[in-house]
Formats: sequence, C-alpha cells, structure tokens
Amino acid sequence: MLTRFARAGLLIGAIGGAIALAGCTDSSIGDFAPQHANRQLPPKIQQAMKAKGMNKTAPVMARVFKEEGKLEIWKQKTNGRYDLIASYDICKWSGKLGPKFTEGDRQAPEGFYTVRPSQMKPNSQYHLAFNIGYPNTYDRANGRTGSNLMVHGACSSAGCYSMTDQQIEEIYAFGRDAFQGGQTEFQVQAFPFRMTAANMARYRNDPNYEFWKMLKVGYDHFELTKVPPKVDVCERRYVFNQIPVDGQPFNPTGACPASSQPDSLKVAYTSYQSTYEAAFNSALKSSTPAPKPTIAGLKEAHIVSEWTRKRARGERVPVEPPSLNADGTITQTERMGRIDSAEGRRMAAIDAEQDAKKKAAEEKARAVAAAKAAAEAQKVETAAAAKAAEIAAQTPQQALEIQAAQSGAPADDGAAAKLKKRLLGMFGG
Repeated sequence: MLTRFARAGLLIGAIGGAIALAGCTDSSIGDFAPQHANRQLPPKIQQAMKAKGMNKTAPVMARVFKEEGKLEIWKQKTNGRYDLIASYDICKWSGKLGPKFTEGDRQAPEGFYTVRPSQMKPNSQYHLAFNIGYPNTYDRANGRTGSNLMVHGACSSAGCYSMTDQQIEEIYAFGRDAFQGGQTEFQVQAFPFRMTAANMARYRNDPNYEFWKMLKVGYDHFELTKVPPKVDVCERRYVFNQIPVDGQPFNPTGACPASSQPDSLKVAYTSYQSTYEAAFNSALKSSTPAPKPTIAGLKEAHIVSEWTRKRARGERVPVEPPSLNADGTITQTERMGRIDSAEGRRMAAIDAEQDAKKKAAEEKARAVAAAKAAAEAQKVETAAAAKAAEIAAQTPQQALEIQAAQSGAPADDGAAAKLKKRLLGMFGG
C-alpha cells in the first residue's frame, strides 16, 4: 500500500503542474549576483545527496517549524519521493505562534507558500534572501495583508524567518540549483510546530486550533507520500491533493468543486487518522509542556500593527510590541525605545517633562509626609513635657495621690508609705 499511495502522490504532484520539471521562465537570479550567491554546497552535503540517491539539481522543498525553531530542506530522490537532506536552527523569527493577519503585525507567516525564480534575492541587504510568497491565494481570500516576507540572512527579523549568513548561503544554493535543473517553483510549508498528536492536544484550546487542523491535512499528506501536496483554495480554506471533476477550477472564495482523490491515498489517510486519534486521546491524559504564546487573532494583530505604524513614523514607543491577554487586557512593557527623529525627540521631551513632574510630585509628597511626622512628634514631645511639669509642680502628698490613683492601690498601704518616704526625700520633706 505504501508504494501505491506514494505513486498516487507523485501523480497528484504532476497534475498540479506547479512543480513540474519544465523550463525556467523567470530569470531574476541574475547574471550579476554577488559571489556568495553562487557558492556551491559543502562537500559533506553533496556526499549525503549522492548517498541518498539525489541529483544536485533535483527539486527541493522547505519546511519551517516555529516552536522547534527549525527550517528543513527536503530534496527529491531518483525514485520521485523526497527525503530530508538538511536541517537548520532558525536564528530569529518574530511574533508568536499563529498565522500572519495584517501588515505590521510582525507575525511570521504560517501556511503553504510557493517560491519562483523571480522571488530569489541575490542582492538582498540581508546577505541573501528569497520571498516566500505571502500573501498567497488563501491569505488573499481571507483578507490578510503584508508584503516582503522573506527567508534571509543577517539574523534579524521583523516578520521573516532569519538565518545566519552561512545558513542562508546553503539554503539559497539548494533553491538555485533546483531552478537550474528545471524546477519552476518550490514549496515552503510553514507550521507552528510539528503537528504530532501530542502537540495538537497541547493546543486544542487555542484560538488558532481550527486553522492548524486545516494545515495538518497537508502536513499529513506529505508525511504519508513524501511528495509535496497539490495545494488549492476554495471556500476560503486550503484543500490538498484534490482532483476536480471535469477540470472545474477552484474558486478561492466560492464553493469547492466536485473532486476526488486516488483511492490508495484515501485508504492510507483513513488508516493514519485512526492511529492519530488514538494517540491524540492518549495525549489528553498525559502531562505535556505548557503551550507557548500564540497570537489572539485579528484584534491582537491590529494592536501590534498600530504599534508598528507609530514606530515607523518615528514616534517613541515601547521597545517590545504590545500583547493581548486572554481576558482582553493589554500587556505592554514600560521601557521605551529611542528613535532619532523629530517626532521621536518631541515625544522623548514630553516624556522627560512628565517624568520630572512626577518626580517633583513624589518629592513634595515625601516632604509633606516628613513635615507631618515631625509635627506629630513635636506634639507628643510637648504633651510629655507639659505632663512632666505638672507632676513636678505637685506637693509630695499630691504626687503620691496621683500615683496611687493611676495604679489603683490605696494611698496608705505599705507600698504607699515607702513611696511617700521616697518622695519626701526627693522634695526635701
């Protein structure tokens, strides 16, 4: 059965036409690329490709996992199936787990994207780069916006997947060589995490869960066939490896057309789902790591986007973007960033003035409190001195009576007599 659905996956990939080995029509890779854009893959990788039955210019595919911080390169073998050839630690990616919603939300995209030769950027200011193709058909159908979302070097990210310069040279070389071999486009699959039963159980209550369940179908198809799935969009959702009846087109915002899948793929997927459901139910009962922060939908995206716009205008904003909490409150760091612009300097001056006023008010409050405390202390001291003077003005007999009255003892008992004698002695009586 494994062989049958693997062949079915290959057939579906061919039907899609998106990854067909035809002539490359785009030419933005360019003849004037910098030297590092033309560097060859290290001998160690070339030897690994040979051992796995991969040609240097065979097609490639990339997978990204945010939570694990990994970018994988898969390459087609001579039998038509893909195998993992390289894995890299992502240097930086911005935002949280979850999809990108709008321009400026600083979210690194999640979904199924396509890279063509025109999207390769050999002269990128971030060493080397390629545009992953956001927004894709699904994003546009759902009103999502953004631009220039890259995989690039320089280890700096504001919505992209950033690698070290050495890493991007190798990743870029994989794509470049595949294009030179005739691949017209390669797929980038971006996921929040490895879509195992345990991880899906961890995030079952997340607001992005339904979106991730949709991505998981494509993830599972690749796991089963080891062939990049054919990706289409209808009814504003992804559909994978579907073959329309009578060649009907997929309308991204319209009803999905009648379609079918090879029987071998359907049987394999049904069997896989049965095993997955058992593992998912088992994971619900076991202790797992706590979920990582995720974006709370479009509302949080707009909050972060507004922070980005203010920052771009040169306004002085907190160093980190704000975050929307589950209860609807917003968390924002008090530490402000420094932006050298006229607006930034104006806002910094306002902040400095407010800080000075706050400090003066606090110092005034402390001074008032100190004065009040000193007045209270003086009042107590004055009262004590008056009391002492009052006692000193009494005759010994009066003092004795006052002492007796305060203690509640009779004035003529033995203790009183002794006290009387002492007082008479003190006052010369």
